[in-house]
Amino acid sequence: MRKASVILPAVVVAIVIFLSSVFIVDEREKVLVLQFGRIVDAKEEPGLAFKIPLIQEVVRYDDRILSRDIDPLEVTPLNDRRLVVDAFARYRIVDLYQFRQAVGTGGIPAAESRLDSILRAQTREVLGSVTSNEILSLNRDELMGRVRQGALAEARELGIEIVDVRLKRTDLPRENLDATFARMRAEREREAADLVARGNEAAQRIRAQADRTQVEIVSDANRQAEIVRGQADGERNRIYAEAYGADPEFFQFYRSMSAYRASLKGENSTMVLSPDSEFFTYFKDDGAANAPVPMAAPAEDATAGETPADAAPAIEGGAPVAPDAPPAAPEAETGAEPEAEPEAPVTAAPEAPADAAPAEAETQPAGQ
Repeated sequence: MRKASVILPAVVVAIVIFLSSVFIVDEREKVLVLQFGRIVDAKEEPGLAFKIPLIQEVVRYDDRILSRDIDPLEVTPLNDRRLVVDAFARYRIVDLYQFRQAVGTGGIPAAESRLDSILRAQTREVLGSVTSNEILSLNRDELMGRVRQGALAEARELGIEIVDVRLKRTDLPRENLDATFARMRAEREREAADLVARGNEAAQRIRAQADRTQVEIVSDANRQAEIVRGQADGERNRIYAEAYGADPEFFQFYRSMSAYRASLKGENSTMVLSPDSEFFTYFKDDGAANAPVPMAAPAEDATAGETPADAAPAIEGGAPVAPDAPPAAPEAETGAEPEAEPEAPVTAAPEAPADAAPAEAETQPAGQ
């Protein structure tokens, strides 16, 4: 029993010592073996490793690519347009001995703090040597490459390799945003006003062209209407001349009736004539209605259309004459000269209005 009681504690102590001397290196880590704070060994390959228990200790570092966001910093490009730049970097630990000597017991937080200082200085230097347009253009990859190359040498002194540097965001300072937005708004409003002015100019030009086209179309239509109306009047006068030329005596009688109708209107007018005037030839009872009487043409403004349609002048024998019959055309237009007796030349009758329709039937006076 005494032997078993001695062997069992010894075995337990041996197992504890063995377990404390064995450690595992993960594939995502790098390990430093320290003895009283001094580097004894570095383990970078994954697997089992040994150390002296109670004397040596193990310090583990991440072997993966790490990311570090750089605090926003303000840079001033060549054109004095200040920008606020927000960037980040990716790095990894490549030299454990150098890294331990540089940061000591601070580890990765101390290394990242020193890395921030390096990257901020390089970013200001590189972005301050170009204009803001180049920073905001698609050539930022080249600028970030220059930042990485500038910070690479200083980062190696820390045992760190900078894999990449990128800009996340580039903004104007807060105090400059309002002024910039106001300038952009004014520029857009100026462009809008220019477009509106051009549109109004084009509208005025189109409207003027349309008005001109309208005037030309209306003028051409009026010209064609006048031509057609003149041709129709000429044809009408020719037909009237032929009709009245067939009976000159009736034509003289009709002219006298038209003169009576135009002169003896029921308005407040005064006529001073001799009782023996030939104007009233057809009102006499001596049977001289058949004698031709030279009659003066009525005034230009007195037309047959102003007398009511049912007012037909009376002649000897009581036979009415159609008042709506149009007058004869002038001799110069028709070319047909009506026959007249030598002692009673016939004067031209006034033209009827264009809208006055000729009488459909004319009645011969009694005794013709």
